[in-house]
Amino acid sequence: MEQAPDEVVFHLAGEIDVLTVTQLSAMVNDLLQDPPTRIVLDMAGVTFCDSQGLGTLVVLSRKAQHARAVLALANVGDFLMRVLDITGLRSALMISSTA
Repeated sequence: MEQAPDEVVFHLAGEIDVLTVTQLSAMVNDLLQDPPTRIVLDMAGVTFCDSQGLGTLVVLSRKAQHARAVLALANVGDFLMRVLDITGLRSALMISSTA
């Protein structure tokens, strides 16, 4: 995790699935208690994301909006970007080219 006054970057690695979404949710939810302006999930190290992971990303994005923060995905790989396009979730999430 990298922290600046108005931004926090989480460098994610491995899989975002039913086994890991609880930990991801807890990290972001803790941060939303006193949110920075922008939360970035650096997806460069993510190798897989299942439907539970996709749903969690959308829920966390909405929670961030309610907390007047922005949650952005950065360095999204081609496979995950294709999944976001196919599922129609690309428009529900903020995608940034870099963290």
